[in-house]
Amino acid sequence: MPTYTPYDGSATPFTIGLAQLDLADWIEPDGDLAAYLAEKRRLLASHRDMIFKAEAGTEGAQAEVLALLAAYLPDRHPDIYRRTEDRIEIEAAPAVTLADAARPALETAGLLVQDDLVLMRRGDAGWRIAAAFVAFPSSWSLEEKFGRVMDEVHAEVPDFQGGSRNADLINRMFDRLPADRAVKRLNWSLNWTHELFLPKAKSQRVMPDLPPEEAVLRVERQTLRKLPESGDILFTIRIYLDPIAALAREADGAGLMRALAQQLGAMSEEQAAYKGLSRKREALITRLTEEAESLQLSQVLP
Repeated sequence: MPTYTPYDGSATPFTIGLAQLDLADWIEPDGDLAAYLAEKRRLLASHRDMIFKAEAGTEGAQAEVLALLAAYLPDRHPDIYRRTEDRIEIEAAPAVTLADAARPALETAGLLVQDDLVLMRRGDAGWRIAAAFVAFPSSWSLEEKFGRVMDEVHAEVPDFQGGSRNADLINRMFDRLPADRAVKRLNWSLNWTHELFLPKAKSQRVMPDLPPEEAVLRVERQTLRKLPESGDILFTIRIYLDPIAALAREADGAGLMRALAQQLGAMSEEQAAYKGLSRKREALITRLTEEAESLQLSQVLP
């Protein structure tokens, strides 16, 4: 069952779509936690330079993130996390030593949660990526984006380029975000893989020639909160993967499929190309529409 369905018509793709976040609900571990953490450790061993970067001078902010998570997780999710002095015990996953001299604090923090962690720091040119542990990028490269300001990070995103209304709104929101509040947003894309580590743009990947019904919905739950001590902003990204076929098992499966088809149809050519859907979009729309009609018919017939 999909945890989030931002393609249900409640939001419009390529808009900011922020909502207030209760900090009690900041991080959402689930039954896939152990698998995600194991994949992070595997990627650190094989691709560390691609998934972890940090500027000198961010050590204090990294430690601030780790301290926040080390306090929050055992308190909010005591059935999964338990703190014992300098360690966090994690259900079904390796314990994490908090004062690990062999790891930067943000790397240690990232081994506690399924989310990727990005520290944004304000400079003369704007908010830039100053430190990050991004094991599960959705078709972007930390190596390319590290150290860049938001306008540069979003340069290839339709309707988010520097000078656009969305770019201006993001920069103003970052500047005005208070330390006692947080925000969240959802984003989605379609792939034909369950791989979490997707560091290449879809235009650079060899897309498998698989039918529409084997597509995988990739939903991002993103949160933003300003760190009270450093003033940096912590950006978290949690990935949820759901086979598109799972929509048929939802209570309003027909409605979800129609809404997704409508959102796909409403995208501009530029937007569809950015999401890597130019070649498969029409087939997806046709399949979703037919499946929705078939499902609705099966529900009304005796």
